[in-house]
Amino acid sequence: MNLFFPIVAVFIWAANAVVSKLATGAIEPGAIAFYRWLFALFILLPFCIKPVWQQRQLIVSNLGKLTALASLGMVLNQCLAYYAAHTTSATNIAVFLSLMPLFGLFLAVPLLGNKLKKQALIGAVISLSGLVYMLSKGNPTNLLTSGIQQGDGLMFISSLAYALYSILLNKWKLPLKPWASIFSQVAIATLLQLPLLLSSDSYVITTDALPMVLFAAAFASVLAPWFWLKGVQRIGAPQATLFMNLVPVFTVAISLVFLGQSPTIYHLIGGSFVFIGLLLAQVKIFPLRMGINPNIIKTSKS
Repeated sequence: MNLFFPIVAVFIWAANAVVSKLATGAIEPGAIAFYRWLFALFILLPFCIKPVWQQRQLIVSNLGKLTALASLGMVLNQCLAYYAAHTTSATNIAVFLSLMPLFGLFLAVPLLGNKLKKQALIGAVISLSGLVYMLSKGNPTNLLTSGIQQGDGLMFISSLAYALYSILLNKWKLPLKPWASIFSQVAIATLLQLPLLLSSDSYVITTDALPMVLFAAAFASVLAPWFWLKGVQRIGAPQATLFMNLVPVFTVAISLVFLGQSPTIYHLIGGSFVFIGLLLAQVKIFPLRMGINPNIIKTSKS
């Protein structure tokens, strides 16, 4: 039952990658980015107004850090994904989302003082090799001649921004209740994204776009973080993070149903290397001495 929570969260985020792709023909990226957080703000208001009011002084004193977090986790991360969807596939978006824990491992070295283990480094090389193979459509020399697509570059920055968001969240450990912190960040993100709405060609939410905006607001912005938080509380952050590897798997399945897109051979090969590398980087491998009693070894050496 404990695994239910992170799996649901990851499934919602995978579905949102497909929604981002569907939204490209229905609503401006700057508009959906703004309305998503505006609607999420109204959804959260009845549940968060009390803790926010109780901790208003702490919120004001930590306003700078909250603004930095909102800029990374809700503006850069989410907005860039909507713009990226115009020039990359939902599968590519999902692969970059699954790389966030790997980016976090590297950022934790300078920011948290963590040590990068050899196993994690090998896993990173395998994952990035798979990513290069996938982005080059099976021929790495293509990247030298045509470069990386704009959408893939935006998703790289998007995933890096969220990895940095997660590290700073852990580093700063703001003295706020979780939902008070989330509500404050959502409110700040809504204000920061107002210029994107004003610079869009259209502010209108069409009847086709409304379900997408509501899904992004209610499910991806409110329910998924709640399920993820519950999952982390029940099984721990390291174990919960492993479930991010399922994002591409879920996205491929959902894309097949709603977009009619099946993965290509280079998606399967490259994605497999990404998946293997991510597991190697995150899973602790304990040495096994098959058939040998550790106590006998210790006794023989003494």
